[in-house]
Amino acid sequence: MGHWDSEKLSEIRSRLEKRVVTLPDGTTVPCVGQGTWHMAENPRERAEEIKALQLGIELGMKVIDTAEMYGHGAAERLVGEAIKGRRDEVFLVSKVYPHHSGLDKIATACENSLKRLGTDYLDLYLLHWRGRVPLEETVEGMEKLRKEGKILRWGVSNFDTDDMEELWSIPDGRNCAVNQVLYHLGSRGIDFDLLPWHRAHRLPIMAYSPLAQGGSLRKQLLTDPAVQSLAEKYRVKPLQIALAWTIRTNDVIAIPKAGRQQHVLENAEAAAIELTPEDLEKLDRAFPKPRKKVPLDMI
Repeated sequence: MGHWDSEKLSEIRSRLEKRVVTLPDGTTVPCVGQGTWHMAENPRERAEEIKALQLGIELGMKVIDTAEMYGHGAAERLVGEAIKGRRDEVFLVSKVYPHHSGLDKIATACENSLKRLGTDYLDLYLLHWRGRVPLEETVEGMEKLRKEGKILRWGVSNFDTDDMEELWSIPDGRNCAVNQVLYHLGSRGIDFDLLPWHRAHRLPIMAYSPLAQGGSLRKQLLTDPAVQSLAEKYRVKPLQIALAWTIRTNDVIAIPKAGRQQHVLENAEAAAIELTPEDLEKLDRAFPKPRKKVPLDMI
């Protein structure tokens, strides 16, 4: 539990436990989880990254998202180390490369991920993005893995509205549990039609990079006057306001990556910030949603 006050950690956890998202099968998960993109890239940061993930689990951020792509499997191995002996406390998500998503390769790809993670099943397995393999074939492979107990449910990532419509039209396509896409205050393209489509079909969104992936957009989130004024109002940091905005409804699971324990704590605390309609209006003016269809943002 590190050097933090156990009472404070318990209070944060109880707040987070009240903010949940319901998956299509009725399973509930916290609205804030943990991403692992760019983790396990620097050996000197490994110990701290493992502690950060473990603190997140203590705080109730049990959704841990990784992928075979991240560090060519290194992130999965790091996660495996962090969750050793506490697999039952975690909702484990990994992703398969598009070129591994055909019937000839998906079982092997899944098995390799399971080995790296040190587990015999995934709570959720996602197609990382669309490739050349027909969707029908990927869905068939996912369903086979589900029936074998290797995965409990499956979903997709980086799918736009037309992709979701296509998925919905094929056999077993409606067994999809989630769509993971880029979504944050500075990237609101999905608000135009994808998010409404998901709400109409009662299918949650998983938001990756909910605090923006560095660069000018992240700087904008940190320095925008509307964000700063709300940070002062709630006595929190600007990025906590940005994260609170992403999880403002009960159908988005945010998975910010935090390789340091302090950042994990701040992410968990953001779940307790309940923005008012006036707050949301202020942020809408500063970061308006698009008035027409825009290409799906991906990084």
